[in-house]
Amino acid sequence: MEKAPDTKQFRRRDKAYEDVRFLESKDARALRMLAEYLEPLSRFKRYGVRDTIVFMGSARLMSREAAEAALAHAKEAGSGLAAARTALELSNYYEAARELAHRLTSWSKKLDRNERRFVVCTGGGPGIMEAATPGASEARRLNIGLTISIPNDEFDNSYVSRELRFHFHYFFMRKFWFVYLAKAVVLFPGGFGTLDEFFEMLTLVQTRKMKKRMPIVLFGSKYWSDVLNFDALVKYGTISGGDPDLFHRTDSVDEAYNIITQGLTENALGSPGAEL
Repeated sequence: MEKAPDTKQFRRRDKAYEDVRFLESKDARALRMLAEYLEPLSRFKRYGVRDTIVFMGSARLMSREAAEAALAHAKEAGSGLAAARTALELSNYYEAARELAHRLTSWSKKLDRNERRFVVCTGGGPGIMEAATPGASEARRLNIGLTISIPNDEFDNSYVSRELRFHFHYFFMRKFWFVYLAKAVVLFPGGFGTLDEFFEMLTLVQTRKMKKRMPIVLFGSKYWSDVLNFDALVKYGTISGGDPDLFHRTDSVDEAYNIITQGLTENALGSPGAEL
């Protein structure tokens, strides 16, 4: 008589969505991309986030307090003075981002107590991203941090609301969430990442792939004039003469606040929710 198989020798088979090795494989890349769309979408719905004001800028900028301490250390050490003085000068942008985020958050809270409109959103890291988040949290409102996995040391921005802290693998999915919910964007001095995000937004606006009317503010006129020569682009005919009008340049928190709140009032108050 044939002996029945010993069921103990058969390992329970994992379902496909429980197989971590498969989910992390090349073949499941599309699932990982989809997850970075669906999981944030689910959370934004859960917490009633309708749209955002995005703050972008360098992760390397310091607060005034930190820059003053760095300058004192450089003077004591007798080296690195030029870099420390530059850091102190640039710390003005950190303080401006903090003030602007606080004022815009306080303004948005007065619009509707039952809806979360125009929530401050950053990349969730240090520098300008760190500056905007305490500005929002001090106004007692949730804010969003869209962090990205990169080789640099992890940075824990404790001011980002725990409920709306996201961590992305794919840059393009992170940039999608920056743009999709945005109703206004303010860009402070930054490097490759900030320039990449700025030019992608400009391209979407210029080509009318993004149809919503969205104020885009470059904060720090001298920095942006030194770094980007839009007049040369117009001169050589690679952009149209009116393309530089797609954004505003300013050095004033008051002016940035007025540009953004006026633009939101005229074009976004009556159309809550994400749109392109």
